[in-house]
Amino acid sequence: MKKSFQIAAVVVAAMLGACSGGEEKKAESAETVVEKPAVKLATVTSRDVEQIGEYTATVEAEAKNNIAPTSPGRIDKIFVEVGDYVRKGQKLVQMDAANLKQLKLQLDNEQKEFNRIDELYKVGGASKSEWDAAKTSLDVRNTSYQNLLENTQLVSPLNGIVTARNFDNGDLYTSTQMPVLVVEQIAPVKLLVNVSEPNFPKVTKGMDVKVKLDVYGDEEFTGKVSLVYPTIDAATHTFPVEITLANANQRVRPGMFGRVTMSFGTKNHVVVPDMAVVKRAGSGDRYVYVYNNGTVSYNKVELGRRMGTEYELVSGVDNNSQVVIAGQTRLADGVEVEVIQ
Repeated sequence: MKKSFQIAAVVVAAMLGACSGGEEKKAESAETVVEKPAVKLATVTSRDVEQIGEYTATVEAEAKNNIAPTSPGRIDKIFVEVGDYVRKGQKLVQMDAANLKQLKLQLDNEQKEFNRIDELYKVGGASKSEWDAAKTSLDVRNTSYQNLLENTQLVSPLNGIVTARNFDNGDLYTSTQMPVLVVEQIAPVKLLVNVSEPNFPKVTKGMDVKVKLDVYGDEEFTGKVSLVYPTIDAATHTFPVEITLANANQRVRPGMFGRVTMSFGTKNHVVVPDMAVVKRAGSGDRYVYVYNNGTVSYNKVELGRRMGTEYELVSGVDNNSQVVIAGQTRLADGVEVEVIQ
């Protein structure tokens, strides 16, 4: 009986030893499963980066004129169509001239009467007051005639293109209606953009800018700053800048959508691959993992320009740092990593 008890004790001890050994092996195995995240690195440096502003604007005519008489009347004849080029001083519309002809007869009579008084005055047959009265009457009649002449023969005040025709020959024009014609000057044309306040000292009249128009793809046009508004909008902290395009070939037309690029000099900033920039979920913040002595730190960065596959960093990463460009999904601040090629 005693012998049987000793054998049972030995068996139990063996089983306990086997169990404890198995647990130790499992713990050792669990420790070996934990691996460091593998990452790829890139060394980043600082360089001079052109500071540019990009703006959108719609092309406008340099000048726009509504062609219309100053008083109601019937349209006798319109000499141009939409799309026609016109010259300054060119006759565009002839209004009904019945009133003009009547006033011209009155003017001729006034001129004859003045000539008669003038001859008498020279030989003493008329007084100075009579001469003054005749001259005043003639001047008033002549002014009325010239005003009506301008109201009857409508001419273009500028070189441009007809962009709208709202009436036909024989229509009755009233002053409450839209203009008979619209003429716009399209050489040059202009764009108006709103530039942020910090760039106010950097924008000067005459500086060159680049303009791209959606209709012409990547083709670049060169424009010049023609006007810098002298005040800042207190609500938006921007100021308007007018840009002029010469448009000698008249390919650019009012209404086209343009993208304006202005250069404000250069600044020396760190540039990183775009693969290094990580967006924090739930916010607009951007981060870069920086490697140092086997671990990574989670650095918040301020982005500048995007240049192809690179980002300019305004702050957040030092010159000559090593940053993670692959393997960020398993990373956190202070995590040890394994660098792979």
